[in-house]
Amino acid sequence: MRMFLRIAATVILVLLVTVRVSAATVEEKDSEIQKLKDKITGLQSEQNTLSKQITLLDSQIKLTTLQMQDTERKVEVLENEIKELTGEISRLEELKTKRLELVLHRIPQSYKRSSSSQFGWLLFSQNFSDLLTRAKYLVQVQEEDTQLYKQLQLTQINYNERRDVREEKRLEQEALRKQLEKHTVDLANQKKQKQALLDQTRNSESVYQRLLAQALAEKQALERALVDSVKVGPVKKGDPIALVGNTGYPSCSTGAHLHFEVRQGGSWVDPSGYLSNKTIRDDQAGGDWTLGSGSWSWPLADTIRMTQHFGKTPWSWRYSYSGGIHTGFDMVSTGGDVIRAPSDGELYSSSQSCGSSIIKIKYIDHGGGTISFYLHVQ
Repeated sequence: MRMFLRIAATVILVLLVTVRVSAATVEEKDSEIQKLKDKITGLQSEQNTLSKQITLLDSQIKLTTLQMQDTERKVEVLENEIKELTGEISRLEELKTKRLELVLHRIPQSYKRSSSSQFGWLLFSQNFSDLLTRAKYLVQVQEEDTQLYKQLQLTQINYNERRDVREEKRLEQEALRKQLEKHTVDLANQKKQKQALLDQTRNSESVYQRLLAQALAEKQALERALVDSVKVGPVKKGDPIALVGNTGYPSCSTGAHLHFEVRQGGSWVDPSGYLSNKTIRDDQAGGDWTLGSGSWSWPLADTIRMTQHFGKTPWSWRYSYSGGIHTGFDMVSTGGDVIRAPSDGELYSSSQSCGSSIIKIKYIDHGGGTISFYLHVQ
């Protein structure tokens, strides 16, 4: 007996130590994640240098890696909890079945006893004491039946509660798995962004600063176009407005393409919210990509090839003025170079200096604060 108690105490001690170590590990991970977030916030406010950008990307890669590990741990914990709940549910289901069978068996017997007349008791009882014993027995049986029925109800309630908890944990686990998938994609993109940064700058601070200046010059050219452009006139959806070009080369363009962006109330927005649903060729990620949830036509004919997305891309580090966000879609088409108005509006045209080059810009004011831009046109 003493040996058993010693073993039990040892097992409990090991479990307690394991729980404490696990909790300490979680706290350390959380602390490291928070430190990285603080470091990234601090880096974003520092002077923009190549060294700072590399450190920022390294920190983001490390943060995403830790977040993946944390999410994987949570998924594993939930998996164990779901297994335990499934075992509990199976045991409760067996117990519920046994108790239900017992209740169904006892109901007819109890009905027969309760339906017996007092006259029958008197007839078959040998004396008053025997009659009293029979009456007490019937009351006891009824109480046992009532208790058994209550136990069945409690088992059913417990069974339903455990099933609900298991379903909640399954939904939570599914959400975490989707989050893990996102972390995986983010990590791959961050590593790709870092490699692209090193390739494009050749690890040179002067090249890095020159590329930043070119991106800023393009943004400034677009802002000037809003002020001193020439009004062409009204256009209807589908009207030709320009041809795909390479104006701005070499300072503000690297090849013939259409940079298409949309602003709402002066802020950059994802163009896919305005363009109609379409499957295009995704040169940035490879394969086909279906996007678009609006009513606008696409400005180019099929087949469209997207060379750079809206948002974070392997090249968007250049756009420090937008927080490293590429502000539109870069695209070309195998169906021709004609650019068509995606929706009705007033067309404007402008030519602006962009570094040592000249960039031609068209834009359409669609009303309601919505403006679409077309850069590098012929």
